[in-house]
Amino acid sequence: MLYLRQVTLPGGSQESNFFWTNQELKRTCYQNFYPFQIFPDKKLKTLTFESVTIFCGGNGSGKTTLLNLLADLSGAGRTSPYNHSSFWGDYLKLCEVSFTDNWAGQASIITSDDVFDYLLNIRTLNAGIDQKREELLSEYLSIRYGKGKFQMRSMDDYDQIKKKSLAYRQTGSRYVKDQLMGNIRNGSNGESAFEYFTHAIGEDALYLLDEPENSLSPSNQLRLAQFIEDSARFFHCQFILSTHSPLLLAMKGAKVYDLDRIPPAPVKWTELETVQVYRDFFEAHRDEF
Repeated sequence: MLYLRQVTLPGGSQESNFFWTNQELKRTCYQNFYPFQIFPDKKLKTLTFESVTIFCGGNGSGKTTLLNLLADLSGAGRTSPYNHSSFWGDYLKLCEVSFTDNWAGQASIITSDDVFDYLLNIRTLNAGIDQKREELLSEYLSIRYGKGKFQMRSMDDYDQIKKKSLAYRQTGSRYVKDQLMGNIRNGSNGESAFEYFTHAIGEDALYLLDEPENSLSPSNQLRLAQFIEDSARFFHCQFILSTHSPLLLAMKGAKVYDLDRIPPAPVKWTELETVQVYRDFFEAHRDEF
């Protein structure tokens, strides 16, 4: 599905005109006018999009900056903070963006920070559950084998009576299990990260993904690639993502921009330098397979 059709970034003359008409900027302490002065040198002006569009390039090529710009231009929801400056809004005003008529305005950006925070929250929750499990087991042992007799003196002691009854009728593991939910995380970080994407991505929306391969094993990257393909084909989603992963770059029908080229241009995924590095590495070790 296509929602975001095209974006045009301000060229060098537009950027120069902005600073010329804002002469007071020259007398400020600003040394960084980010995101100004990045893309004109790369001769990057207009980008057009397909159902799946991928940005690939080395560090500093502008992948994440482009995704954040597109996220703000499309009003995408986000949870993690992102790098911007006092001139971010000024730059957005100079951009031109085109959407299709069937777009309902639903968009989200998912970054590596979002996935990391999700995994960290699961780990923290599991740590709390583990601690509570130990407390319940100690409670069971104390009730079952502790010295002294318990006598009910008021209705406030009713819960203690129930616990005592359960402790005498159950094993320690059953006592703990009945009173405590199981750990949230049953799989690895990679499995949990993959599940995060499957829960965060719905239908009829635009999704921007910043290096989604982080925390994913090669097999889970392939699963994510298939999930993205299916979501674009069957659930009316559009994806724009940045990645270094050949397993994601090879998605069927994806439009791949090489941001290391000047000007950046769509290429076959096999022509990318990062893919050639993998190819040369495996070719050098062919006899070991």
